[in-house]
Amino acid sequence: MHAELKNLSISELNNKKASQIIESCVHCGFCLATCPTYQLLGDELDSPRGRIYLIKSALEQNQFSRKSLSHIDRCLTCSSCETTCPSGVEYGQLLEIGREIMESKRSKLQTLYRYSVRKTLTTPFLFKPVGYFFRHSKVVSKPIKPKSIKSTVLLMGGCVQPTLAPNINHSIKNILAKLDIEVLEAPQSECCGALDQHMAASGDAMKKVKRNIDKWTSKLNDGAEVILSSASGCGVMIKDYPKLFEESDPYFEKARAISTKTQDIAEFLASKDLSKLQLSESNVSYHEPCTLQHGQKLSGLVESILTQFGYVKNSIKDSHICCGSAGAYSIFESKISNQLMVNKLENLNASNPKMIVTSNIGCLLHLQKGSSIPVKHWVELLDV
Repeated sequence: MHAELKNLSISELNNKKASQIIESCVHCGFCLATCPTYQLLGDELDSPRGRIYLIKSALEQNQFSRKSLSHIDRCLTCSSCETTCPSGVEYGQLLEIGREIMESKRSKLQTLYRYSVRKTLTTPFLFKPVGYFFRHSKVVSKPIKPKSIKSTVLLMGGCVQPTLAPNINHSIKNILAKLDIEVLEAPQSECCGALDQHMAASGDAMKKVKRNIDKWTSKLNDGAEVILSSASGCGVMIKDYPKLFEESDPYFEKARAISTKTQDIAEFLASKDLSKLQLSESNVSYHEPCTLQHGQKLSGLVESILTQFGYVKNSIKDSHICCGSAGAYSIFESKISNQLMVNKLENLNASNPKMIVTSNIGCLLHLQKGSSIPVKHWVELLDV
């Protein structure tokens, strides 16, 4: 961090960063065409440009209300606008600052409800008994062991995936075993902090982030080659860890090292010889999560892997638009979330696939709610 910013408070640093982001917006309106909520609602205050205006008013004039907060809440944080923006506006960072500022306008009942949901989802001993009744899959066999070990990786579990869909990481262990790669699995308690960060609980998020950095640094020092994520929402959060620290913070360099070593499972497999693997089903429609295509900028990577095994890519209408899951969004903004799900499923089913596959646990569960055909993580297709 520049010397003149070194002694500023966190609040002052956030305000300065927000002002810089706001100034970078040239109000061109390109973001309106790719914003899911603007497309559905037609209200500019439910677009990135409109929300930037609301946050600017909150920062400069201390003018914001519960109505302003509702427009901020309706943002999916899908980052489609960032992909479209010609000026490189870091809208996601600005939105998180805006949410922190406006959180005081929330009613006590709403605050308690959101706190309860957030804590339940991110606390394993609270979530496991509840999540058990909503399981999407379960493990029915022991994982394959590698015949020899060429390398070792650290595989993220996530806060909800091990309970709701343990078969995803089970399939990854089997796939990597065939490639002679040993898997160390991070426990469910090592939540990446994304839910806290996106729900204006940055203090709780930072506790998780620092704890994870310390634990994962130790694993990397012990010989783990990379940190693998099978949930693209977790992956983008971990890759963004350095953005959460000032350059003068002792954790900044550690966070950057963790970010550099983190890969989505597709990134990792893309550089490997996959000739030992095969595909269980090729007639599938692939939904690319926002956190993979817009957040991690890995658009097309999964399909490039699947085409090696006979998958034929279908042109999906509005493939850049969010499915409506967006972390806890489907809980708090269910009407918009469900409409986006209906639209997405209509587009995914246009080619009459036997199955829908995706790269993120949230998208998987959300789409399965409205789908008459199975929805799975794409790696499960390679576990044959």
